[in-house]
Amino acid sequence: MTRLTQTLISEARQRIAPHVFQTPVWRWQDPGVTGWPDAGEAWVKLELWQRTGTFKARGALNSVLALPEMQRAAGVVAVSAGNHAIATAYAARVAGCHAHVVMLAHSSPRRIEACRALGAEVELAPDVHAAFARVADIEREQGRVLIHPFEGLAVAAGTATLGEEFLAQVKGLDAIIVPIGGGGLCAGVATAVKLHAPACRVIGVEPAGADTMHRSFAAGRPQGIDRVETIADSLGAPFALPVTFALCHEHVDELVKVSDKQLREAMRLILASLSLAVEPACAASTAAMVGPLAGRLAGQRVGLIFCGSNIDLEGYRKLLAGGEPGD
Repeated sequence: MTRLTQTLISEARQRIAPHVFQTPVWRWQDPGVTGWPDAGEAWVKLELWQRTGTFKARGALNSVLALPEMQRAAGVVAVSAGNHAIATAYAARVAGCHAHVVMLAHSSPRRIEACRALGAEVELAPDVHAAFARVADIEREQGRVLIHPFEGLAVAAGTATLGEEFLAQVKGLDAIIVPIGGGGLCAGVATAVKLHAPACRVIGVEPAGADTMHRSFAAGRPQGIDRVETIADSLGAPFALPVTFALCHEHVDELVKVSDKQLREAMRLILASLSLAVEPACAASTAAMVGPLAGRLAGQRVGLIFCGSNIDLEGYRKLLAGGEPGD
């Protein structure tokens, strides 16, 4: 069994502390919201205000800063629709090494420019499977170290620091809803929760068009999907992998799915209620609370992770106006 220990989490917290923010929490009070936890409380962890705009900075920093000097000198490589690429570029700058990131052709121009502004070399791939294949080539040809977007104990230890922060900021949470792409965020947060507040339920939420963790749980081992079909590109992992799967399988109490339509509705709700324009992945926990979990959280103190948001105004408008087959 893969073990993410308190020692590893504490080491990660000390390693990344000078380079990340302790993001704030906010009690979200809006009695007009349909599906709200009746007579309960909803607390939001505003990780979208983290350095680089997402939680990804935590895992990327821990992964890069833990590398031996010789490996850092060879440079790092990453694959991402954008958020992990930005985080890896930032971590490389902090560590004084060079980053080569492979992003998707449809990645937001804002995310591409953010990587370049941090000093990374950017390469575009037509789809996520091609991107992972290209990264494997770069590893082999250039000797760079892969900073994985979601797999490994270093990533999970980094994201576990978010879980520990949340529990320290809001006492007595009954449940925490965590977005899942590849599962790196959920693996770390769920482990931290079960170490410090085992009675708190951890509920993972995936897009219906990228349900790799659902399929993996059902099969009892990591599974992949042939095609990612969701507007939540930050949650569009094409497969699950052993370390992250094992941690999620051990510590996550329940998984739910949300449609692209529910993600759009949650984006609109967050804008109307909190005046925040967020990307679909950031709205996933809200979509789950007012969607498949509606009516099931009555009287509970519920934690929602706003995992991050790097989106431009044009992209935001297009997402809210568009319709997808997955709706």
